[in-house]
Amino acid sequence: MSLPEVRGDVVFHRSMNEFAVLNTGRKMPLIGLGTWKSEPGKVKQAVIWALEAGYRHIDCAPIYGNEVEVGEALQETLGPDKPLRREDVFVTSKLWNTQHHAEDVELALLKTLKDLKLEYLDLYLIHWPYAFQRGDVPFPKKEDGTLLYDDTDYKLTWAAMEKLVGKGLVRSIGLSNFNSRQIDDVLSVASIKPTVLQVEGHPYLAQVELLTHCRDRGLVMTAYSPLGSPDRAWKHPDEPVLLQEPVVASLAEKYQKSPAQIILRWQAQRGVVTIPKSVTESRIRENLQVFDFSLEAEEMKSITALNRGWRYIVPMMDVGGERVPRDAGHPHYPFNDPY
Repeated sequence: MSLPEVRGDVVFHRSMNEFAVLNTGRKMPLIGLGTWKSEPGKVKQAVIWALEAGYRHIDCAPIYGNEVEVGEALQETLGPDKPLRREDVFVTSKLWNTQHHAEDVELALLKTLKDLKLEYLDLYLIHWPYAFQRGDVPFPKKEDGTLLYDDTDYKLTWAAMEKLVGKGLVRSIGLSNFNSRQIDDVLSVASIKPTVLQVEGHPYLAQVELLTHCRDRGLVMTAYSPLGSPDRAWKHPDEPVLLQEPVVASLAEKYQKSPAQIILRWQAQRGVVTIPKSVTESRIRENLQVFDFSLEAEEMKSITALNRGWRYIVPMMDVGGERVPRDAGHPHYPFNDPY
């Protein structure tokens, strides 16, 4: 639900999103617009549509290759003489794997701020716990096509992230794709605690244990690919489709909502932030409309019971004609641990 406000020729909606409260006391809207896989040429308009619809949370990353265009949308909509103030919108970005060395962290952030046309980020995450070889090539490779890794300790990277808070360049810092052991590893040395863990999360990968782990340590969880990433290129034609699950479909019928809205509501009621990606105006608007109904306790349990431990977003590579996890040999690879 949102209240309209006319600014110039555009009707912007004041956000009525519910929020998660970070351990810093700051509020993070439970629904944000994801920009992974949003093509240049489309993502600017998607961000503008989202902000018009009432979104106050945009999730970005330099590796998505579209931060310049996201920045154009933010520049057009945020500012003293614009529809929204900077402080109205929660903006997240991430540190890429080639920039884990302490001396590279601030430079990487400054590039992101320049591209997004912002003076600060609300949240900056370490995108993955493992590092690639330093340099300007996002995926540095050997002659045989395998990636060149770096064994930089993410705890040293975290210390450099903390300095960004002190400089006022970021409001909060956090982690992405870290497992429970790695979270505790960072907490053991942190002067500034992580506020958020962003991981893949949906009913087929409910992340129940990891969510409990985060709650116990004061972290908010953000779920990417919250609808099962149905547009991913490596989707198997025979696999179940999350949005067609009978449990979800029956609840959609009961509440007169879409299956996507049922899943996003399930996450919101668990206190999990979600960042569904879309470049379609109707879906962008629909994905935000999940705060005018509530699922019953048994209905929540029935969705959680769909958990199969299915992780879709695992970087893969071809070895001898077989698809295998690309980074599983790295000492900081997160998915070898149970959660």
